[in-house]
Amino acid sequence: MPANITPAELQDLNQFLQKSSDIFYWQCTTRTVQESKLFPVNPYIALSYYNAWYRYPEIFRKIEAVMSPEELGARAREVSMSANAIMLGIIQQFYLGGRQFLLDMGMINPTDGIEDVKYVLDFAQRVNRSYHRQSGYTLNSDMNNRAQLLPERTLQVFEADALGCKPGDKLHTAVVKFLATASQYAFLKNCECRLGIHNSGPYKVGDKEMLVRDFVDLAEGDYPWLDGVASEIEHNNITLPVIMKDTHFNIVDDWGSFEATPSYDHDNMVAVGLYTSDYLSNGYIPVHMENASDMADYLDHMRDQMQRVTAELWKRMAGWSREQMIDAGLLVYYSVPKDLAHIAGVYDTNDWMLVEERVQRMRPLFNDEYGNFAIAELVGYISLSSQQESPYTMSKWSGQSSDMWSKIPNSVLNDDNYTASVGPIRGGSSALPPKTGKYTTTRGKLTQDEANALARGFTPSTIAGNFVNYDDQWVKYNAGTPEADALYRATQENSFQIKGKGSMLRADDVAALRRW
Repeated sequence: MPANITPAELQDLNQFLQKSSDIFYWQCTTRTVQESKLFPVNPYIALSYYNAWYRYPEIFRKIEAVMSPEELGARAREVSMSANAIMLGIIQQFYLGGRQFLLDMGMINPTDGIEDVKYVLDFAQRVNRSYHRQSGYTLNSDMNNRAQLLPERTLQVFEADALGCKPGDKLHTAVVKFLATASQYAFLKNCECRLGIHNSGPYKVGDKEMLVRDFVDLAEGDYPWLDGVASEIEHNNITLPVIMKDTHFNIVDDWGSFEATPSYDHDNMVAVGLYTSDYLSNGYIPVHMENASDMADYLDHMRDQMQRVTAELWKRMAGWSREQMIDAGLLVYYSVPKDLAHIAGVYDTNDWMLVEERVQRMRPLFNDEYGNFAIAELVGYISLSSQQESPYTMSKWSGQSSDMWSKIPNSVLNDDNYTASVGPIRGGSSALPPKTGKYTTTRGKLTQDEANALARGFTPSTIAGNFVNYDDQWVKYNAGTPEADALYRATQENSFQIKGKGSMLRADDVAALRRW
């Protein structure tokens, strides 16, 4: 009998699959180098794709049973955490990577797991469309590689409350040093990948531009290898809105990386803020922003902490076996959607920090040579036999007769053979020590059960009730109404400069009130 999918659903599915194929090729061939002197990066990336294929369908259904993708995206948009443009934008990519490897091995057919594929790609589209509601796109790449994520009410607070700085002063010096140290630490704790660093923007601030810079999962939390080592780090997520003169950010891509014209130069930074937030916070919470000296001192304090933690983490990782390094990197990649489970209050470390039994059987294949070539063929050369198309075709970016992800044949609308699902998760294991520490949140250090219970009972004030549907388009026609003022005042609650000002502030008003 035909598969449980309509022609319209199949067309939508294959179009999103093709778009994902095109943009992932562009990203993998222009935006990154996948290698490390410490971690077997390509083997762990490849194995993470298999883990996503076998585990995402069941876990996403578990999340959606409690909270819709639309609400998940709406909540993620109000704060900075791991549920961001880079993490959400690669859900379907990692999942489809596992599918493509199995297709090429002849272990599955392109019609296998069709209801899972339909569900996971639909879930990914829905959460991304909600998260990117402000721009009206699904991914940053759809907007010519701009990341216009935040509403006006949040950006007004960032602009007004930012503290001025100039090259050589105490705050400017502290910011530059902190950014360097935080980047190094974030890279290491994420097993030498940049998933812990995110940027959004650019946002116009008069004749200047704002880039919102995020560092996530910094403290004890989801990753077991940070237990004990990162206990002194106070904030799990840190956000720095940075306002730059004489700089245009011409690319802020799906991976949260940027390019600027002229090249990014710290000397062009004129103002900066410092915030923390997460799935339990009412928006962004200022961190030591009373004055420039206080912020500079705290940035130096965090930098010193991160330097100590980095040194201890190097020692811990130096004692790891190759299998432990693979597992850690695999789990960082595979767990990119984990904060959706935190938002919904159904987070379980066994869902996110274990390797599926069916993935473990692939492990013996992935020595460095095989892992390196497998990833190179899959996402670079697009040379796997399963990726080849008619010789008459020319792919979007490379002009080759091949595409990264294989589409689902229309024959499933007839009576072609297919399977619906990969079935339930078949347990899991890891060579790493299990999670033992608590989770660092804006409500303190919590157990898994405590964090889940708080999340299930919490709705941010800015999306409570009708507020969830009051976007900038609505505000444009309703500014000054009691409802609009209440929404803006909820966002302004922690602001130093515009608390209680409501929804009628124009750009000139904010400029007159700002601290720089």
